[in-house]
Amino acid sequence: MRGNRATEEKVTIVAYSGYRGEETPREFIPHGNKVEVVEIVSAWIEQGTGYKPIKRFFEVKGNDGFIHKIHYDEDKKEWFYEAEPRR
Repeated sequence: MRGNRATEEKVTIVAYSGYRGEETPREFIPHGNKVEVVEIVSAWIEQGTGYKPIKRFFEVKGNDGFIHKIHYDEDKKEWFYEAEPRR
């Protein structure tokens, strides 16, 4: 899913802040449905250059059985959900 820009929307995230202050998603609420994160499948950072902000991406497996892609925009201080979950 990397490099493939799906539609993204703001999403409410419940996150755990580790000892370094970096947040890891624990649950999120896309379209009004709460999804608990059961596994972080992958995580990576896109470094900002020029006008582009730093974004922290996560592919997570939800308790719904789907893999979801979400990211945190360091500049906007907001979480986004990239639609089109997959199995």
